[in-house]
Amino acid sequence: MSYDVVILGLGYVGLPLAQQATRAGLSVLGFDVDETVVKALADGRSHVDDLSDADVAAMVADGFRPTADETEIARARTAVICVPTPLSEGDGPDLRAVTGATGSVGRNLRPGMLVVLESTTYPGTTDDVVRPLLEQLSGLAAGADFHLAFSPERIDPGNAEYGAHNTPKVVGGYTPACTDAAAEFYGRFIETVVRARGTREAETAKLLENTYRHVNIALVNEMARFCHELDIDLWDVINAASTKPFGFQAFYPGPGVGGHCIPIDPNYLSHNVRSKLGYPFRFVELAQEINATMPAYVARRAQNLLNADGQAVRGADVLLLGVTYKANIADQRESPATPLARQLTALGATVKYHDPHVPTWSFPGTDDLEGAVASADLVILVQNHREYDVDHLARLAKRFFDTRGVSTVREAHRL
Repeated sequence: MSYDVVILGLGYVGLPLAQQATRAGLSVLGFDVDETVVKALADGRSHVDDLSDADVAAMVADGFRPTADETEIARARTAVICVPTPLSEGDGPDLRAVTGATGSVGRNLRPGMLVVLESTTYPGTTDDVVRPLLEQLSGLAAGADFHLAFSPERIDPGNAEYGAHNTPKVVGGYTPACTDAAAEFYGRFIETVVRARGTREAETAKLLENTYRHVNIALVNEMARFCHELDIDLWDVINAASTKPFGFQAFYPGPGVGGHCIPIDPNYLSHNVRSKLGYPFRFVELAQEINATMPAYVARRAQNLLNADGQAVRGADVLLLGVTYKANIADQRESPATPLARQLTALGATVKYHDPHVPTWSFPGTDDLEGAVASADLVILVQNHREYDVDHLARLAKRFFDTRGVSTVREAHRL
């Protein structure tokens, strides 16, 4: 049997993409090096927030087949690489998963195949890293014997409005014909395909999207600090500014940024500028500095709230509500709750947490939400999950620190 596509990497990006392609009637093979993940998916069990067990079971029933056997890649007409690219110690992407997946494709590449990289990385990766490896292992030439393209992933976990089907898909090929091949492939199951000039433009578009958010979040995070000192309600300021029908987009402060995209991806662009041009990308590096220090700032504010009532932070019971990086999901990647808990612990506080989506964490948890809120010396709302009645919890608490600006209780303290 041949397949329309093999998707390499069955995580937060690859699995939703596989679901949409399967729904559109494509024959889909899923490849992952983690045999535990492969077996769970084959049994109809999901490990990502956006897909339930029933969703995975439906995919399998419709022909989706996960495998850990790389030789099966040769049976697919298109290979899409959706593996993670974590930040390395040099602030560039760790490309080991990308080169590993590329090697698996290269050893099984056949003439006429389309290979697409979706993993977020620095500009030039597709041409300078993926292409040479594919050509070396296969003996085939990109643009002549097989097609090669980059298409940035735009998965937003927990977003009920935009998913793989209706989020526009950017594609940029090694040659114009490669772009055409990628656009034709994605056009089979995605509503809108946007053609970039080439792979580098497509790679940079992804970094610009996240750098834009990173810089603007840093702006409001810095404003939160001085607005607090000046006794200005920043949340009211943002609401007022948002009434302007043009020229303004609202961004909101918080205890830090999380997930893979915002705290990680802009560093790839900054790293690329420094390594290739020899000077800093100052906006990105300043934004990183501001956003990375927000957990420490929140910890100091917590200390000050306790001190104002004559209570030392050392020995105080502090309860964190919501420890994921985003509301209403279980994903904890780069969550600011982790450095915040460490900062509070370093100050001497006893930290506990509650999160309906996270059964175990690196700090003690509680299932008794209202009891824990009422007994804690300070409650900090880190993530506003839909399960929380924030105003009710704020009234129960001795002290309530709202880092998300959602409480209307007068006694609650806001970031």
